[in-house]
Amino acid sequence: MSDLLEIRDLSKSFHTNKVLRSVNFDVGKGEVHALIGENGAGKSTLVNIIAGIHQRDEGSIRLAGKEVHFTHPLDAMRAGISLMHQELSLVPNATVAENIYLRREKINRFGLNDWKTMNREAAMVFERIGIDIDPKALVGTLSVGMQQLVELAKAIALDARLIIMDEPTSSLSEKETAEFFKVMRELKSQGISLVFISHKLSELFEISDRITVLRDGQHISTNAIASVKPEDIIRDMVGRHLGDLYPKRSSKIGDIVFSCRDLSRFGTVRPLDFDLRRGEVVGIAGLVGAGRTEAMRALVNADKRTSGTFVLEDAEIAIANPGEALSHGIVYVSEDRKSSGLFLSFDVATNIGAATLERYTGPGGIFKPSLLRSKTRTFIKDMDIRPPNDAARVVTLSGGNQQKVLLAKALDANPKVLIVDEPTRGVDVGAKSLIHNQLRALAETGIAVVVISSEMPEVIGMADRILVFRNGGISAELDNTAGDVTQEMVMTHAFIH
Repeated sequence: MSDLLEIRDLSKSFHTNKVLRSVNFDVGKGEVHALIGENGAGKSTLVNIIAGIHQRDEGSIRLAGKEVHFTHPLDAMRAGISLMHQELSLVPNATVAENIYLRREKINRFGLNDWKTMNREAAMVFERIGIDIDPKALVGTLSVGMQQLVELAKAIALDARLIIMDEPTSSLSEKETAEFFKVMRELKSQGISLVFISHKLSELFEISDRITVLRDGQHISTNAIASVKPEDIIRDMVGRHLGDLYPKRSSKIGDIVFSCRDLSRFGTVRPLDFDLRRGEVVGIAGLVGAGRTEAMRALVNADKRTSGTFVLEDAEIAIANPGEALSHGIVYVSEDRKSSGLFLSFDVATNIGAATLERYTGPGGIFKPSLLRSKTRTFIKDMDIRPPNDAARVVTLSGGNQQKVLLAKALDANPKVLIVDEPTRGVDVGAKSLIHNQLRALAETGIAVVVISSEMPEVIGMADRILVFRNGGISAELDNTAGDVTQEMVMTHAFIH
């Protein structure tokens, strides 16, 4: 296999921080090459240099045998390199064709946008990859999976020969991911090269030809996917054998601490009942759209519920909004950390103390930042937040470290019931292990922990008991204290019962 992209001895520093150190990386023609590493390993910097967003300090980049140096993303695009960012960059109230040709519209002989031609050529792009999407449909009406395919169509319409995909499946269902992989295989058969970044090892082993691991800005290994095992990749990523991703079930499960009865929300959650016990980790599983997140949001009334009564420590309580839930010690951690979990432009300390500022005030209600900074530094150490700087703006942190800040914010509220929605989405395996151990440690202290996750191994690996959702209700309650629940058991209840 001849190389389309060849990178040698690439280095990059931001101020005094050296983020890439003599990295080598190459991508063959018609190859799916996985790029993996812990958050902060240098993956984003590397692909941003390839895409012309950043410029290298040292090293060489050759594309199809020719030395290149891109000073602007447009240079890379013109050379046939397209970068699909993790966050969708689509205009929801514009059509599919309008998004595909945004800022490079085709013009007719009257100097006007030639929508007929753009619609026709967009349809040809979808026909090329075997996908049925109407070019005239509004992007906002499409599923997330279809929107991701529109992003991919934008790259194809640019005649890209190298497409870099940064966590393209992080928000997709299993069915949507399978459809996305089908398209990736079709592009590969057409000779297009793909760089695939994902924290989901199962996906990497399913779709990739080779896999490269970065750690601390350095190239650690490149191997054919058929010649390595997941434990080899994890060892290369973290520099040690990580062991089991999931901590041992050693909690002493106590009495019921919280009861929910007749919880419902019109159109999304059917009336349901459940109890939570001290020291227990309860997993919530089910297919996308089964009502998992909707039920927990209705519980704290983040989305207005239709009915529901709640008992905490033998006393009935009212929950009018998430703030009132917090005052009772019931903390819900959103799956969308960027829009409803964190203040991205604020620093780490402010984010961690945002929900509990009254704890950091002295006599007369005077805020004492030193108290918050001191507590934040403890969280930074315990959660291994990087960089270890309480004044760092959250927007500058990697996704995994943002997730650690969000969890620290929840822990600062001293919860009695902690509900975490997709706690490790977009997080590398090292951070996953830390978060899993932290959640289990919290359960050991007597907190009732609820974990909502789309990753079946995570639910099964973490939970003492699993609530399986289907069609907005609970279809099964599975005892997993012995760790003997299987994915087949969960999926049977998610699909059939």
